[in-house]
Amino acid sequence: MSRMSTLLRRSLGLAVIGGAVAAIWGWQRGRQSPSAAPAAPEWPPLTTVGGRSGAASTERGTVSTTISTPDRSTDTGDATSGTTGSASFVNALVDAPDARSADGSGDWVEPLADGTCPATHPIKANDNSGIYHVPGGRFYERTNAERCYATAEAAAADGYRAAKA
Repeated sequence: MSRMSTLLRRSLGLAVIGGAVAAIWGWQRGRQSPSAAPAAPEWPPLTTVGGRSGAASTERGTVSTTISTPDRSTDTGDATSGTTGSASFVNALVDAPDARSADGSGDWVEPLADGTCPATHPIKANDNSGIYHVPGGRFYERTNAERCYATAEAAAADGYRAAKA
């Protein structure tokens, strides 16, 4: 029995010494690092692309975008070509739905009172999401239109993107 108690005492003593060494090593290692907290990320400034500028506020939940009139003489891309200038312009339209054509020049009409579109303009567009829905699409029936377009191309030209299938 005494042999067992001696072995137990020695094991306990080694565990205490090992724990103390680990604690001192961790404390010493923490003192040597110059900064314990990582630095906050820095965002690049917003730039002007192709004569169009945009700015977002830092307040949570609010985005305001300013869009200058595009210079079509230098912009050769369209909304679906994937060029940087046009893509940023389309994104600005999605972020600021009030920047879309308000005078009806985008070949759109108001929806009917129940949120459906007339037969002449079946494409449903939603200003909040910046998405248009085509007949037979996944969410077409449940979407309440805010604008109705005759063609998908007209909706895309006005700054909306196609709904995912």
